[in-house]
Amino acid sequence: MKGKKIAHLMSGGVDSSYCAYLLKQQGYEVLGMYLKLHNKDKKHDIFIKNCEEVSRHLDIEFIVIDAKKEFKASVYDYFIDSYKEGITPNPCAVCNPLMKFGLALQKAKELGCEYISTGHYARIETLDGVKRIRCALDESKDQSYFLYGLSQDALDRLIFPLGDMKKVDIKPIALKEMPFLGTLETYKDSQEICFVDKSYIDLLKEHLEVEREGDVLDTKGNIVGKHKGYMQYTIGKRKGFSVKGALTPHFVLDINPKLNQIIVGDKKDLETYEVKAINKSLPTNFVNGIYNVKVRYRSAFSKAEVSLNSDNTITARLKAPVYGVAKGQALVIYTDDVVVGGGVIV
Repeated sequence: MKGKKIAHLMSGGVDSSYCAYLLKQQGYEVLGMYLKLHNKDKKHDIFIKNCEEVSRHLDIEFIVIDAKKEFKASVYDYFIDSYKEGITPNPCAVCNPLMKFGLALQKAKELGCEYISTGHYARIETLDGVKRIRCALDESKDQSYFLYGLSQDALDRLIFPLGDMKKVDIKPIALKEMPFLGTLETYKDSQEICFVDKSYIDLLKEHLEVEREGDVLDTKGNIVGKHKGYMQYTIGKRKGFSVKGALTPHFVLDINPKLNQIIVGDKKDLETYEVKAINKSLPTNFVNGIYNVKVRYRSAFSKAEVSLNSDNTITARLKAPVYGVAKGQALVIYTDDVVVGGGVIV
């Protein structure tokens, strides 16, 4: 790939640093990019320092893109507002198409880059002549679920250097081939949500009245207990609320934000055979039929009859029940292990 310019999104960690090394070994002209998305300045200082050090050792150009304003408007505020509305947000699935493969991709193109890469655990596969996201070789780290909403322009330019590698193998190999990584400032492994330091509850408390006692209702509408505030619960949660006289576990089935109520029931009540979503990335020529689907990040594939409806909604009729489907999460449709598209569960 000699002479091909690629923008590589760096985080300051081992994985993304090793990606930069691999890309340079393959002959790319690598431009390291760091997206400064939020105000965690102490963390950013460590991350940026590490990126600068890696870039110096690899002799590649490195830039910082300050995107705090755009991130707040498109991801952070959405996260807060979702919990306020009793919806479980999916910030990574929103951030990827809008920030990492939206704003950063546009900046990369302006700087003459033909490709963009990240340390995501996923692969690119050509399906019916079109480039698509494919699950990573390392199933335990696969991030294809969060990448379902990317534009075709992004997919056509994307490279995932770690897609065919196992997470457990990368650090030993990276330290052997890049000894200087051992001198970088260390920090705890990144959290699943980059802008949440402790818990999402602590973050919400900075903006909303989170601790407000409310009623727990059963499926018939009877008041059966108390809870600590509806924003502290997600679908399927079984702790943190009281149910009078309960002899078996109860699970959150639904949330009523207007009345500060949660509805609870037995695990059987969490069963769902049909999931509906607002289409975000299924192509207009999508063929209705049997596909693999995921309804949450850590879930296994489920077989479903999937239909793209005339009102641009998706219906997935599952062959076996899934549990704890939450509004706001993603319904992602796969052909085998290749992402076809998906939408936001309603």
